[in-house]
Amino acid sequence: MRRFFSTMVLMGVLGASSAIAQQPPIIDRAAFFGEIQIAGAQISPDGQWISFLKPYKGTRNIWVKKATEPFSAARPVSHEASRPVRGYFWSRDSKYLLYAQDAGGDENFNVYAIDPTQAVEPATGTPPTRALTSLKGVRTMIYAAPKSKPNTLYIGLNDRDPKWHDLYELSISSGEKKLVKQNTEQIAGWDFDNSGTLRIAERTNKAGDTEILRVDPDGFKLIYSCTVLESCGVSGFDAENKQVYLVTNKGDVDLTEIQMMDPSSGSTKIYEKDPENRVDSEGLLQSEVDYRVLFTRYEDDRSRLYFKDKAFESEYKWLQSKLPGKEIDLGARSNDENIWIVNAHSDVEPGETYVWDRKAKKLDLQYRIREELPRNALSERKPYRYKSSDGLEIPAYLTLPKGLPAKNLPLVVFPHGGPWGRDTWGYDTFAQFFANRGYAVLQPNFRASTGYGKKFLNAGNGEWGRKMQDDITWGVKALIADGTVDAKKVAIAGGSYGGYATLAGVAFTPDVYAAAVAIVAPSNLITLLDAIPPYWEAGRKQMYTRMADPTTPEGKALLMAESPLTKAKDIVTPLMVVQGKNDPRVNIRESNQIVAAVRDNGKPVEYLVASDEGHGFARPINNLAMVTAIEQFLPKYLGGRYQKDVPADVETKLKELIVDPKTVSGDVQLKGALAPSSK
Repeated sequence: MRRFFSTMVLMGVLGASSAIAQQPPIIDRAAFFGEIQIAGAQISPDGQWISFLKPYKGTRNIWVKKATEPFSAARPVSHEASRPVRGYFWSRDSKYLLYAQDAGGDENFNVYAIDPTQAVEPATGTPPTRALTSLKGVRTMIYAAPKSKPNTLYIGLNDRDPKWHDLYELSISSGEKKLVKQNTEQIAGWDFDNSGTLRIAERTNKAGDTEILRVDPDGFKLIYSCTVLESCGVSGFDAENKQVYLVTNKGDVDLTEIQMMDPSSGSTKIYEKDPENRVDSEGLLQSEVDYRVLFTRYEDDRSRLYFKDKAFESEYKWLQSKLPGKEIDLGARSNDENIWIVNAHSDVEPGETYVWDRKAKKLDLQYRIREELPRNALSERKPYRYKSSDGLEIPAYLTLPKGLPAKNLPLVVFPHGGPWGRDTWGYDTFAQFFANRGYAVLQPNFRASTGYGKKFLNAGNGEWGRKMQDDITWGVKALIADGTVDAKKVAIAGGSYGGYATLAGVAFTPDVYAAAVAIVAPSNLITLLDAIPPYWEAGRKQMYTRMADPTTPEGKALLMAESPLTKAKDIVTPLMVVQGKNDPRVNIRESNQIVAAVRDNGKPVEYLVASDEGHGFARPINNLAMVTAIEQFLPKYLGGRYQKDVPADVETKLKELIVDPKTVSGDVQLKGALAPSSK
């Protein structure tokens, strides 16, 4: 096993000083970004099997063992050769393991089934894998796996119309599928009740509003709606299978709350809103035996639970007593809900996986995720709040490098993707990686982040690169003002919207940042919206409303003004751009355009492209190559430390990813985008 604290590694530190000696040793980047050796445990519904993800012939695959067997008795059942299995589930009767896989990150998923009891095939060393769908250029959606119909999946296929998914009933055992509903009504989602009966459909109308429809024998009946600037959606049926739990912020409601809705009339009444009046509801967890509500959940600086079942509350508090200080996530459960998979994590604990036997009151540790990571060398990740340019309070998380005084530190700002998402408390790989290299890490939940209410979300409308960017910039200013951060040693990095914020940061506030790393980053909002995948059609109007409508002169002008490509001549910050060639969300031309523009302006730019990836990297070797390049790039401008040794396979892969900017064509550009700056 590789030594993570070798003298050779420590000799590879740049910017060494007396303060460096106080830090924990450099942790091997492979411990952060290499292949996870074990993860994703699930209990089969009958309680007889434990499955998990583990490398097989160098690629992450599904393994199984009897629940009573040691892990040494486990055997592989899938044989993906290049792209890792990232998620899977059991059929309700415990006969099959099911997973979805795309090709090279194109997000056109097909569904596969494995019977783990079948004989091993000599060629693969695993039981056979059956393709339940095998369509090219088609994205399969899985809507439901009803408990009452254990051999059935309800899936959507957009082979007839790439914009809309027709609803099919799929037999897992035979692979036969039967059309249930041809989607001529622009339905975006289907909801089944506790007995597996289709009851509710959801669609987005031409105005971008969400409509909730009752499914009747003769068609659809509108029973509830909310506007494009509101949210509403079904979160399951009640124990009587008559009413639905509706998560909504319609009308005067700011923080999303849970309401009860009667599908027969559409009438609603409040069930619960945040008792502390701080954040949106994250929904509820129901028993799958009798469908009573176990608890509701709210994601604040840390998560809060409100129990609706006293017996379960007592059991959960027993779990907390065994796992103090950790967040507890309840995973797969047996059909009788006696056996549960329990995952515990914290900011310095990537994850511990247990089997919880409720009747026996036993909690047995199965494994620790990334056990090779030295937990005592990781850094606290604390909630941090500050005011933006207009006085709006911005919630964030701040990670400071362990062992260094919180004074004049180099900083990496790491905005989340989305932008309609948020960062939450817990272990964060990039935050810990950067902190170990000596950087403070700021992760702001800028306006337009979800979870903080409708007003906070809508405050980001039309503000890409403007007040949303201020929310990031003012976080940097706050840390500089209190002496935590050195103003001359600030970098920004991120992926997806975080990548856009990175480009916007160096284009619109070029004096703030000394280095930047943009991963799968939109640079041109006109071409970004032009490239929306067909199956995102239901969300097109929402994106136009929250960003700007490119079909109007005013909207197009705003999108051009907010595109980093427009101000490419102002980019003077050394820039690294990372892209997946097959990305269906942020097309490679987004990266090509900005790389070509910065190159033509005579400024430093480095470019990495993975030919076998999409929106973010799934293959560990690609991630290792990328972070190797990043950690060599940042110290040039921030003075942090880095791991000098690079394994041969990572070095080879990095050479494959590097693209010479001189060879890049930026032929798809905004009209006038490269005109001289008015600055």
